[in-house]
Amino acid sequence: MSLLPLKHSAAPIRFGTDGWRGVLGVDVTAATVVQVASAAAQELAAAAPAALDSREVLIGFDRRFLAPELAELAAAAVQGCNLLPLLANEPTPTPTMSWSVRQRRALGALVVTASHNPPEWLGLKIKGPFGGSVDSAFTRRVERRLQAGSVVPPGRGPISRFDAWTPYLAGLSQLVDCRMLAQRLKHMGLQVLVDSMHGAAAGGLRRLLGPSTGEIRHDRDPLFGGHGPEPTAANLWDLTRRIKAARILEKTVVGLAFDGDGDRLAAVDETGAFCSTQQLIPLLIDHLGREESRPGVVVKTVSGSDLMTIVAEDRGRRVVETPVGFKYIAAVMRQEAVLLGGEESGGVGFGCHLPERDGLLAALLVLEALVAAEQPLAQCLAALQQRSGLQLHYDRLDLHLGDLAARNRLLAVLEQQLPQTVAGEPVTEVNHRDGIKLRLGRSRGHWLMLRFSGTEPLLRLYCEAPTMEQAQASLAWAEAFVQGL
Repeated sequence: MSLLPLKHSAAPIRFGTDGWRGVLGVDVTAATVVQVASAAAQELAAAAPAALDSREVLIGFDRRFLAPELAELAAAAVQGCNLLPLLANEPTPTPTMSWSVRQRRALGALVVTASHNPPEWLGLKIKGPFGGSVDSAFTRRVERRLQAGSVVPPGRGPISRFDAWTPYLAGLSQLVDCRMLAQRLKHMGLQVLVDSMHGAAAGGLRRLLGPSTGEIRHDRDPLFGGHGPEPTAANLWDLTRRIKAARILEKTVVGLAFDGDGDRLAAVDETGAFCSTQQLIPLLIDHLGREESRPGVVVKTVSGSDLMTIVAEDRGRRVVETPVGFKYIAAVMRQEAVLLGGEESGGVGFGCHLPERDGLLAALLVLEALVAAEQPLAQCLAALQQRSGLQLHYDRLDLHLGDLAARNRLLAVLEQQLPQTVAGEPVTEVNHRDGIKLRLGRSRGHWLMLRFSGTEPLLRLYCEAPTMEQAQASLAWAEAFVQGL
């Protein structure tokens, strides 16, 4: 097998919390995609379980600029490794590819996507034969292959394509009675409006629940309207506007939004208020945890709301806390029975499904929780917080840094100069599990967390507090503290 010399880019290729990503045309080029796909495919083959008799590697892609073309190059790279690439015949959500890996008993999947990152970014996610993201040990081995130049020339033969959407949606319909769900929503007078953010999940919920499900931004736009396809409050202004307008007309509408590759979920309730997964995950824990027939612990990341823990304990479920990144949740899901695992940034996975976050399944189960309670979203969330006896408010702020060198300098300073108080509240506990998490005062549910992004030169500031004013004050204090260093 002849080797293709590796042309090093300005910086070594490094994997973040879920895959390799960078700026298209700078970090992510035709050459680097071939290199990463080749190294990843070789590692999938080398690490395959002994009982897995397959040469298939599935290739998926989202709706970003050049994603379909680079997916074809990735497929050719897999073919060059004497493996059998199968290329999706259209853009698909990332969890669709994970599900297809399990269904087809393939070696794994490579997904050309940059998830929620800005429009100029692209990258590649690696999914293992178990149907989820590979772990850090796997990606380190891929990095070593890249450093050693272990890349083979791409193949030149025809690439087979396959339909990933149809069997995946059939699989979701076996987990949730979509026909019943649509009928119950209609009976409640609760309309569903989906904001696909021009991403790969477009059309999915409508195909599951029927044409009465409305959808906006379902067309392909590689610029995503001028911002990253991340379902945050600021990016969902049109969905919010439409729901508020419907309320004036005395219509009850719940909004659901997916990120660029369909593995994250956020919502807008019937009043037009944004609902992150910090609120949706406790609702899902409460709904699914009622059923004793559903086994398993609850897994949350260190940046997850304390309400997740409170509701899980109320339902008699043990809580496992992990660093940020769904691959850490997935590792727990592969080792023991899990009810659900969720992260602050919008990803939720379910033990009945895959060790993988899935925005479409999470959306179906949120709607199932609403029809079970016979209440719209805002009322359900208010009732849940009332039962818990704790009103919590969450906010997040991202600070852009000059470059990764600035990130490293700031990290060194933060590790040496931890504050004793934050916005007048004493620091009562310090957690270094992932970044720096400071518990404040004596009240449960009051904390501030500083964590660097794994894919961008960003410092992420997270805060939860008994009031929104306290949360915003803590974030303002943190921003001033960082800028003053």
